[in-house]
This record gives sequence, C-alpha cells and structure tokens, in this order.
Amino acid sequence: MLRLQNPLPERYREASADELDAMIGAAKATLGEKLFILGHHYQRDEVMKWADARGDSYRLSVLAQERPQADHIVFCGVHFMAESADVLTADHQSVILPDLNAGCSMADMADIDEVTEAWEALGEVIDTDRLVPITYMNSSAALKAFVGEHGGAVCTSTNAREILEWAFTQGDKVLFFPDQHLGRNTGIAMGYGHDDMRIWNPRQELGGLSEADVTEATFLLWKGHCSVHQRFSPAHVAAFRAEHPDGIVIAHPECSHDVCSIADQVGSTDFIIRAVEAAPVGSTLAIATEIHLVNRLRDETPDKTIVSLDPLVCPCSTMFRIDGPHLAWILENLVEGRVLNRITVDPDTTAWAKVALQRMLDITQGNPVAEVRDPATDRRALPV
Repeated sequence: MLRLQNPLPERYREASADELDAMIGAAKATLGEKLFILGHHYQRDEVMKWADARGDSYRLSVLAQERPQADHIVFCGVHFMAESADVLTADHQSVILPDLNAGCSMADMADIDEVTEAWEALGEVIDTDRLVPITYMNSSAALKAFVGEHGGAVCTSTNAREILEWAFTQGDKVLFFPDQHLGRNTGIAMGYGHDDMRIWNPRQELGGLSEADVTEATFLLWKGHCSVHQRFSPAHVAAFRAEHPDGIVIAHPECSHDVCSIADQVGSTDFIIRAVEAAPVGSTLAIATEIHLVNRLRDETPDKTIVSLDPLVCPCSTMFRIDGPHLAWILENLVEGRVLNRITVDPDTTAWAKVALQRMLDITQGNPVAEVRDPATDRRALPV
C-alpha cells in the first residue's frame, strides 16, 4: 500500500541522539497530559523509552480510549494500529503516526477490494450465511468493518481459539485473514487437521481452489504472512537444541506450523513476555519473534540467557521506520499547534469496525452476542 511520508527537515535528520532527546523531552513536558505516547513491543529503544504505555496493538488502543484527557495520541507502531486507536478513541482525540510509511506487510496482503471479491466468488459456490469471516487484529479498519457487517469478529493472537470456537457456533466454515499461520496453528490446536484447511490465494480465480475444495474446507486461510515470523524454520530449532539441549524454544503463532509444532511453548507477544519471566533462573531461551522485543527481554532479564531463534536477526522493517527524528518532529509541531500525520477512519467504517471489536469482547468476556438485522435489507444492522 502506497503511503507518502515527506523527508524530514534537516534539523531532525542531522540531530545527534542527545539533541533529539532534548527536543522530545522538552516537547513532552510542554504538552503534559494532552499527550499520550504509545509504544508497541517491536519499537526501537530510542522510541520506546519515551512511551507512556507499551504493549500489543489492541491493548494500546484501549489504553488510549481510557485517556480522554489526552488530545493527542502518538502511536509508535504501524498504520493499522493507529487506525484501531482512531476507531476506539473520542472525536476530540487525534491519533498520529510519526512516519506514514510505517505500514505492515501482513496487513497489506489483504485489502478490502480483494476480500469483497473473495466473498462474492465464494457466494457463487457456497452459502455465505454459513461462512464466518474472522480478521486478525493486524488488518485495516476496512477489514474490521467488513467482518463486523458480515457477522464475523476480530481476533488477537491471544484469543484466536476462543473466537474461532465461537465462529463454529455461527456457521460451518471460516474465512480467516490475513495471516494463514495463525489460522492454521489455532485450527490444529483445536483438533482440526491440515485436510480441513485450504489456502485462498487472492491473485487466482476462486482463490486457486476448485469448487470441491471450497465446499469441503472448514478453514479458508488467506495467503498472507508476517515477513519476520515466517523467517524462522525447523532448522533454527534444531541448531539451537544441538547447542543448548536444555534450552527452551518459544514461538509466536505467526510462525509456520512446522516451527510451532516443535517449539516448547507457543503464544502471543504478551505470552512470550510472561513465559520469559516464569522461566527458571539460569535458563537459556530462544525466542521466535521480532528482534527488538527479544533484545529488550534480554536486557531486562539478566538472570537468563535470551537469544533470537534466528541468529541472522531481521527487524520488522516497517516498525523500524519510527525513530527519534520522526518522534521529535511530530512532538515539536504539536507544541506549535500543528497536528501532522493524523490517521482518521471514516464514520461508517468506524461504526462497523466497532461492531466487530465489540463482538470480540462479548465473546471473550462471556457476554451474549446479540445479532440485529435490518428487515428492509436483511443486512446486519448497527446497534442503536
């Protein structure tokens, strides 16, 4: 997806680390409670040290929602995260992404046009009233709105199983996007087999499937992936265990099933953090996730040896775009009353995305999920 971020003024590009810290610190002090900086776990340390809260994408958006006194939410993450924050926060709050080019390659692998075309194509083969669309949190607001409007829900890597179990109380099949690996790993953990799954390739007619494939499949998994997590391989696990026979391998569920099936533990970013904390003192752990988090865990847990499962580490190139110069530029402009790089989601998309997010909360918190339809159109209606 094309996003346009103009080059920064020379003042920021040429500034030293100390000069940038002085700029950021002064601006942050001036803005006070009107500013709330969010830092995703995968951010650089030079940015993370300024974050008022750090966590995964959804939790950070909820924290922003709970800070109505903050007029400006600076989200140090990627584009879909800033969109989620804009969906959840109040109209008076501006959500800002320091670098507009900070996208997510996985989220960009499924766009609203492709998903709409897939839904229409599937409707010519199966009854889509029995097909439940589920989108991973790592997706655009438009896709969250799509699943909200079509009776589906959003999931996170933490609650994916719970959401999928709910989905099969609503229908017979699931269209899961944009990450095939999270869908596959969760489905297999639920007791389904590889034969129950098909990959939907949006660049091929009918997703590259036969009508029999579509009819027989329980899981239609979008051909998408995380470029960082897909790097990890069984060979990495074997090499680590050869060197550290008592070592612990912890993998994120965005890794391939070949890796997750042989890891000692598999879980979300928050799970990984807790697993590292719970590991015995003196443990050696190989973590299959983004390197900035791995390094931060290493630095904050000196009583354990923590390494990346892949020794040829690869940071998330889009997360990596947010840096000290961009943060200083954004904050100094806020001090001067200029809101740059504001991320906004249109009202209709916001409304339906909220439906999908609320449905996720209702499912995971044990509340009843009410389904309302507009009798004039037989479309699922927004709650009043």
